[in-house]
This record gives sequence, structure tokens and C-alpha cells, in this order.
Amino acid sequence: MAFYMISPLNKGTKGGGTSKVCLPKAKIASMSKEERQKVINAKRSAAAKGKYKRSSKSNVSGTGSKNLKDWVKQDWRQVADPSKKCGEK
Repeated sequence: MAFYMISPLNKGTKGGGTSKVCLPKAKIASMSKEERQKVINAKRSAAAKGKYKRSSKSNVSGTGSKNLKDWVKQDWRQVADPSKKCGEK
């Protein structure tokens, strides 16, 4: 007979979230410094709390493409440091 202990702490997605925010390079260039900082702060705050996603209040509009192919082909960069690509450390 196996005994499995279920912990209430292991519910939902916890942690694993990154503090990096990635957006298309053209969108980053068109944003004001305050807009960029707002998105960066929201993501870092969520990561510090162990959440996977940042607040929906910090969503950025104007990044959509007409189709997925165009969306994937965009030059995705880190908002905090646009010289780095999305996956770089």
C-alpha cells in the first residue's frame, strides 16, 4: 500500500517565471522610457513573488501581426537591454 502526501503548496504554476521581458525591436524603439520601465518593473515584481506572468495591466498593445509567421519572424529583444536577443543571458 503506497502512501502519497499531497502538499497544498504544490498547486498551480509557481516559480519558473523569468524576470526578462521580450518584445519586438521595433516596438521597443517606439516606446517611451516610462512605458519600458513600467513593463520591466511589472515583470520583475511578478518574478520576485514567484508568479509566472506579469500583471495584465502592463500589457503592451501594437505588437500583433496579421499572422503567426510574421509574428515569429520579428526581431525579439529584451526590453531592459535591447542589444540582447530574447533568449540570451
